[in-house]
Amino acid sequence: MAIFDQINDDIKAAMKAREKEKLEALRGIKKVMLEAQTARGASDVLADEDALKIIAKLAKQGSDSANIYKEQGREDLYEQEMKQVAIFESYLPAKMSDEELTAAVKAVIEQVGASSMKDMGKVMGIASKKLAGQADGKDVADKVKALLA
Repeated sequence: MAIFDQINDDIKAAMKAREKEKLEALRGIKKVMLEAQTARGASDVLADEDALKIIAKLAKQGSDSANIYKEQGREDLYEQEMKQVAIFESYLPAKMSDEELTAAVKAVIEQVGASSMKDMGKVMGIASKKLAGQADGKDVADKVKALLA
């Protein structure tokens, strides 16, 4: 089942179960997905990899917002935002451990034949596509820098 279809089914289930927070989060995901589908030059069908990128972006934005709320002492908003982030993350594949990330980046470096920081762009291009949704882009970039240095 496509992620978009799964979101639709989960929206119906959340409505029936009267889960207000989950329903709000799922509607937010669906809204952004529909905008991506109807954007100029986009196809009518949203690929699962694009859907995962959208959900990962929403989770990161929510996490950043939650941190701001916590800094400002707004525990109520922080908790609400973190509940939504948890719902977003439930649709994402499990994050890679540090060892798995190191192994995956080393494999990409060998595949590209990179030997110095000059090749970072080539490595990041492949690694970011290959590891999308499994690792944060910043973590991938940090790992590439460490291995190429």
